[in-house]
Amino acid sequence: MSDTTGMPSINPPAGRIAIVADGNSPDPDDLGGTAVSISLLRATGLEDRLAHYSHSCDLERVERISERAEKERHALMQTACDVTARRWGGFDDLTFFDAKWQQDETVKDLVKAINASTAEDPLWIVEAGEPDIIGLALDASKKAKHKYVKVVTHHPANDDAGDFYTWQQILDFGVEEVRIPDQNVNLKVSLEKWDWAKNHSDSRIQWVWLLGKIAEVDDVVTFQKGKWDCSDAGMVLYWITGATNGGLKLGTVLDVKHLLLNYVGKN
Repeated sequence: MSDTTGMPSINPPAGRIAIVADGNSPDPDDLGGTAVSISLLRATGLEDRLAHYSHSCDLERVERISERAEKERHALMQTACDVTARRWGGFDDLTFFDAKWQQDETVKDLVKAINASTAEDPLWIVEAGEPDIIGLALDASKKAKHKYVKVVTHHPANDDAGDFYTWQQILDFGVEEVRIPDQNVNLKVSLEKWDWAKNHSDSRIQWVWLLGKIAEVDDVVTFQKGKWDCSDAGMVLYWITGATNGGLKLGTVLDVKHLLLNYVGKN
């Protein structure tokens, strides 16, 4: 939903949000997705609702990415998390975990968020990568809490990519599936669609653009060439704008622009 100015409505559902991203897999799109997700939560005053953020959740390396290139990605994803959070502010009490290199701590942190869930305070887990960390956390958490957990997904490429859990096994824990359309439709766009950020005077906005550009010049895959991709952040945008109660199922770069520029204009 948007108002007459085109500004998306900020109408999040009850509960907290957890984000599990990859970025260490062959596709580098989580760099831009992470920068946009974190900045969107801050820009909409919802940073305190972020209960968990982890990255690099692809637990077994595939041959399409070398060991050295994957190591670089871990460093880039940690930078995307930590620097975006510091520059935008509001996340000082949150640890951004590397799911592969800090697997035990990551799972324990997500278990804590799951176990804190109630009917009035559910947990919305954004599946921005493979489902294995989510599965491990569900397996280690209290089964009575699973009915208060909702897993948001937009792409079978994530659902079906697990090394240890299938998507059906995730659903078999008794969580609620919240499926929205493929966010690549509106959020994987030609580079010039982000010139507003590239050329903006505020370094926080420029920083967000830079992360998407780093993904575009990545030399592991070719399908990001010429594209600025924050597709996974579409799930966060959906949650911010209402989730199952009228949230933007196909948010656009313009929606992201309105929210971020509104915030930096006032702060």
